[in-house]
Amino acid sequence: MPALPFLSHASLPRRLQWALAAVLFAALLWAALAPLHYPTRERLLEFPHGAAVLRGQAGPVLVPAELRLTLGVRDVLLLRNRDLAPHVFGQVLVLPGHEVRLPFEQAGDYPFACDVAPGSKVTVKVLPQPDPGWARLRWRLAALLDVVRDLPLRGPDD
Repeated sequence: MPALPFLSHASLPRRLQWALAAVLFAALLWAALAPLHYPTRERLLEFPHGAAVLRGQAGPVLVPAELRLTLGVRDVLLLRNRDLAPHVFGQVLVLPGHEVRLPFEQAGDYPFACDVAPGSKVTVKVLPQPDPGWARLRWRLAALLDVVRDLPLRGPDD
């Protein structure tokens, strides 16, 4: 029985390469053009339990020095205090067990004093919603990197 040309072993890797390239191209095209949707417009900033005790000590960063929000996607900063002590964020006092929402309506950099942040300051960068195309693709890749960067590091014993 003669071998079928589309099933030959030599053409299989080439076809697989083209199929993978087509899938990658389709994913990039979707990321560049699809509308941005999130289940909530809030970005959480949480003061963890024990933050007041660890303030100023070397150790894990409790609050990042910079937060990024995007208008129309993630434009509300949700401050949640799980600590037993109150914390200050800008002019807002967040009492233990409470939440405060800070909405942003304009793009720009907003510096806030924060009692548990590195250098006692947090900068909230509010970006405009990216236009379809390269800007949206860059935004999605940066959001993916932020998620990966914020993953908790755990050892094998955790």
